[in-house]
Amino acid sequence: MSRLLYSLLLYLLVPLVLMRLLYRSLRTPAYRDRWKERFGFCRLPNDWHDARLTIWFHAVSVGETLAAAPLVDAIHKNYPEAQIVVTTMTPTGSERVLALLGDGVLHTYLPYDLPGAMKRFIASIRPDLLILMETELWPNLLHHCRAVGCRTMLVNARLSVKSARSYQRFASLTEVTLGQLDVIAAQSQTDAERFKALGAYPDRVLATGSLKFDVSPPENQLDMPAVFQQIARLARPVLIAASTREGEEEKILDAFQVCLVKRPELLLILVPRHPERFDHVARLCEQRGLSVDRRSKDRLGDDQIQVWLGDSMGEMWRYYRLADLAFVGGSLVDTGCHNVLEPAALGIPVMVGPSQFNFVVICGQLQEAGALVTVADQQDLARQTIQLLENQQQRQSMGEAGRRTVESNRGCLQRLEMLIAEQLQKRTE
Repeated sequence: MSRLLYSLLLYLLVPLVLMRLLYRSLRTPAYRDRWKERFGFCRLPNDWHDARLTIWFHAVSVGETLAAAPLVDAIHKNYPEAQIVVTTMTPTGSERVLALLGDGVLHTYLPYDLPGAMKRFIASIRPDLLILMETELWPNLLHHCRAVGCRTMLVNARLSVKSARSYQRFASLTEVTLGQLDVIAAQSQTDAERFKALGAYPDRVLATGSLKFDVSPPENQLDMPAVFQQIARLARPVLIAASTREGEEEKILDAFQVCLVKRPELLLILVPRHPERFDHVARLCEQRGLSVDRRSKDRLGDDQIQVWLGDSMGEMWRYYRLADLAFVGGSLVDTGCHNVLEPAALGIPVMVGPSQFNFVVICGQLQEAGALVTVADQQDLARQTIQLLENQQQRQSMGEAGRRTVESNRGCLQRLEMLIAEQLQKRTE
């Protein structure tokens, strides 16, 4: 009954959802495209075969896509005959799938969780195994997968206190939905216990660690284009502010301008999370009288620039490799922080703001190891930046601690490969 009420509500909300798509398309025109996919109409390639093994990954957007990529690669290696479907919900996630995985997968948007749309899509691709990334609980999706005998896994699963409270408001629907999952592979024991408390079957929940620890630069980012080499040759101290969100750049620029008083040679690499905000962030810098250049120009017009705007997608590893210090965004505004493991893996000291609920366990591990510093606000960010720039030994110690922490926590990928093999075996029994 709870799923039926949920479905009825979704149908009533469809006009508002479409209006929201149109509104978002004002800033990101790609939201106007491919609407049929959002209602379960998927064009299959000519060589698609219903009888072949089909494994379906769902990753909401960029972060989940990046986490899924090594697992998709492992599936290609272990099951070369398999057809792989990857769904996302955002244009930026779509771009990452196409850039990272290319023609090796069938990519489409995930349909809205309407019974008809989900049933139509699942009947079209006929999946044997569905792998959901992180925290994707869609009642109709899981119900219709169960109905056709598709095994289901929630991997790299995390559940913050805030999210757990939200799901608890719809306790009966949440419990039924969790009961449809064959495996919940949680990032930590804390996450595992929260899923159990919401009603997941205890014998289906286990802590496998975070896929994000199995992190390494993709092959297409191992080289450094000419403009990156030009930045490196400047031999200036570099602070990167990565994956910044709306309302956060102003605080970072406040801190940066304080730093410039003591360290006028400091270069800020500023990389906004969403491409539709690149122009806006450039204007913010210019309004403060800062000299700005942009990655998209593919050349450096002035060696004395103060801010280099990372207005490109899929080059974060390259940006990090230029940095002496890293601030990871989404944390000075309340969006829960972004991936702190990429700079840590490269041996870069990490700073984050107080909002860390997306990475609370990982941030805690890095902070306990001495690889990460939490800053309270923009004033604290300025103080910590100056202190670390003046203390090379501390920077080196933090960087080494970050590398060690990442290395010692690897192994989630192998554990998930074993769980996938078990589920595929059960599918054939």
